[in-house]
Amino acid sequence: MGSVRKASAWLGLVEDNDDRYYDDEYTEEAASGEAWVTDPRVRVASDAAQEQGRRIATVTPDGFRDARGIGELFREGVPVIVNLTSMEPGDAKRVVDFAAGLTFGLRGSIERVATRVFLLTPADTQILSGEAAGRATGGFFNQS
Repeated sequence: MGSVRKASAWLGLVEDNDDRYYDDEYTEEAASGEAWVTDPRVRVASDAAQEQGRRIATVTPDGFRDARGIGELFREGVPVIVNLTSMEPGDAKRVVDFAAGLTFGLRGSIERVATRVFLLTPADTQILSGEAAGRATGGFFNQS
């Protein structure tokens, strides 16, 4: 699909006939009454973790259309790890721009964890770094 056609479909001016974003198994499960709360490609922690408010979502989007799922999870206050390694560079840049705007708008933060992997954290979440900056000098391994 060309870029003009994509833009027209996104604006709702033409019908979007691009079926590569739909998974047949997902639509069959949704029709059988076992509908997913979120996209099946999103993994969230167990029910016990949900009850305690300790959830982290891991999302591996296929395209920019999956950005909405990232936004919905983040709005609920769930930290989101976004893995963009399987995306085209252009779409990955769009998702990062979306995520940066999302975190800015909701007063959260975005941090690069690895190449093309980002952590989005809500405003009330603190990230602890495992770096040596917080350790005292002359610590455990000082043999002098």
